[in-house]
Amino acid sequence: MSKVRVAILRGGPSEEYDVSLKSGAAVLSSIDTNRYQPLDVVITKNGEWLLDGKVYLPEHILHCVDVVFNAMHGSYGEDGTVQRLLDRYNVPYTGSKALSSSICINKLNTKDFLRNHEIKMAPHMHLVKDDVSDISRISERIADMFGPQYIIKPVSSGSSVGTMMVKNPALLAQAIEDAFKMYDEILVEARIPGREATVGVLERFRDEPSYALPPVEIIPPPQNEFFDLDAKYSGFTQEICPSTFSKDVKSQLMEISKNIHSIMQLSQYSRSDFIVAKDGIYFLEVNTLPGLTTESLFPKALDAVGVTYKDFVTHLLYDAAKKLVRA
Repeated sequence: MSKVRVAILRGGPSEEYDVSLKSGAAVLSSIDTNRYQPLDVVITKNGEWLLDGKVYLPEHILHCVDVVFNAMHGSYGEDGTVQRLLDRYNVPYTGSKALSSSICINKLNTKDFLRNHEIKMAPHMHLVKDDVSDISRISERIADMFGPQYIIKPVSSGSSVGTMMVKNPALLAQAIEDAFKMYDEILVEARIPGREATVGVLERFRDEPSYALPPVEIIPPPQNEFFDLDAKYSGFTQEICPSTFSKDVKSQLMEISKNIHSIMQLSQYSRSDFIVAKDGIYFLEVNTLPGLTTESLFPKALDAVGVTYKDFVTHLLYDAAKKLVRA
């Protein structure tokens, strides 16, 4: 019996290139080589597709594979671009489809989709660089509406890349100006004090259409004010799973995560991030292709319910390959 040929896509032109390389490496090291023949496809920061160190056109690689494991994060890999390319060549792949991916990579669009679904979110304002003529004035307006502390983040990015915490209204204008040096569009949110949590969802698992993994409680080290890029991969953040939240809070987190996965029409797996505050649970964002490195949160939650990384990868590949019959 011939093996199923799997292209593991990793890297890509986004700011999360290095994280994606690690996610892909973890997949490669865990793939069941008795069933699958893996091809390590590295996509460079310039968008070139490399196989065995040689540059190929995407279609040349895709015509030679049966299924794709998409281990990319951020723009190109997680925003619907590569999904549309794979759809064009009728190649099945892991993760969500093009439309859902393109919506969820944009934090503003995600908030808009969830607005009428009784999901609590922090007050926010969308700022476009070319439309803001007076940063001081808009900062004063935000301070009046949102209170004394804020989170600034790019509209489309992951792994907390470009995210800043502002703990004083007097610092807000400068922080917005700094953010506009990197991004044309940003979100300014009211900072919600509370405990950070994240919940993974895995489809068609353990006889459930959508299986919620146990919530992970995230406690960044003292030198990190929140779960930023450094805290995610420094190895010093406490990631507690099973978490110490109450049974009721855990149940709410898991149910909200499944609802978000369904509302946004996501596929196979996702991970939603939250703040557990005194007045309820606030949704932050959803990851359609959450990190799969050895330090990542999704694998830790899998481990907590007795699922090995190898079984997870096999589950995704089997599930993806049966969705689409190639012409």
